[in-house]
Amino acid sequence: MFAALLDTCVLWPSLQRDVILSFAVEGLYRPLWSDAILEELEYHEAAKLRDRGEADAAASLRARGLVSQMRAVFDDACVTGWQGLDGTFGLADPDDEHVVAAAVVGGAGAIVTDNLRDLRVPAVPAHIHVLTAAEFASDTVSVDPARAFRAITAVSERFRHPAMSVESIFGQLVSRYRWLDAVEMLRDV
Repeated sequence: MFAALLDTCVLWPSLQRDVILSFAVEGLYRPLWSDAILEELEYHEAAKLRDRGEADAAASLRARGLVSQMRAVFDDACVTGWQGLDGTFGLADPDDEHVVAAAVVGGAGAIVTDNLRDLRVPAVPAHIHVLTAAEFASDTVSVDPARAFRAITAVSERFRHPAMSVESIFGQLVSRYRWLDAVEMLRDV
C-alpha cells in the first residue's frame, strides 16, 4: 500500500486531519509520522485549544488524547530509527530534516506538507514526492472516489453538536484548504 508521511502542518487543522486520516481508515493509503511530528502536533493543538479559551490543563489533556488516539488507531504509522539521517539532507530549515529522514526510513512515496518552501524538492530524495495537502487529497480521491466519499460520510456522521453535512464539509475543504479538485471528484460520486 502507498505510504505517505504526514507533516505536522497538515495534521494540525482539525477537519483536514480528520478527512485525511479517514482516507487512511478506508485503506486508500498508509499514513506515516514520527514521534517528533506527533510532539509538534500535541504542542500546537494544545496552543490552539488554549487560544480558543480552554484552560491549560484541559487543552493539554485533549491534545495528548488526540495524539494517543492517533497512535492507537494507526499503531504501525510511527516511524522509528530516522534519527541517524536527521541533518543529512541540507534543507534550508534544519528543523525540518526530521520530516525527510522519517519519510526515507518509513519508505514513504510522498511527504504531505504545506511547507513547500522549506522542503525543497532537490534536497528530498527523488523517489519521494512532496505534495501539498490539497494535491495529496486529489491524488488520493482519484484512486477510488467511492471509498473517499465513504470517508467523508464517516466524518460527517461523527459531527453531532453541531451536525455537519457532507456538503458543509466540502465547502470548508474548498474554502479553508483549497481542495478544489478533490471536492469536485467527490461531488461527482
